[in-house]
Amino acid sequence: MTNDTQLLFSYGTLQLPEVQRSTFGRELDGRPDAIVGYDLDYVMITDPEVVAVSGSDRHPILRPSAAPGAHIDGTVFAISTAELAAADDYEVDAYRRVSVPLRSGAQAWVYVFAD
Repeated sequence: MTNDTQLLFSYGTLQLPEVQRSTFGRELDGRPDAIVGYDLDYVMITDPEVVAVSGSDRHPILRPSAAPGAHIDGTVFAISTAELAAADDYEVDAYRRVSVPLRSGAQAWVYVFAD
C-alpha cells in the first residue's frame, strides 16, 4: 500500500457496484473481513441523490455492542485518500467515519452511527 492508500470497511451500500461506480468512478476490488463489537441497525435516508444511487431509503448502520461475539461481516477495500473523501460525501449525516481494527487485524475506516 502507498501512503495514499486507505482501507475502508463496508457492510452496506458501498459494496454495491452501482454505488461504487457513482461514488468512485470505478468498481472496487475487496476482500471479506468483519468488524467486531458492533450490531447492525438501520437508518432512513432522506437525501434523494443517495436514495437514487443506492436504490433504497433504508441503509444499514453500525452501533457499538457489548454482546459477546458481536460482529458484522463485510468487505474491506483499498482506496485512495481522494476516494475516501468521495465516500465521506456519499454518506449522510447519520454516519461518522471512525478507524477500527478488523477481525483480520487490519486497521480500517468504517462508517458508524453518529450519535
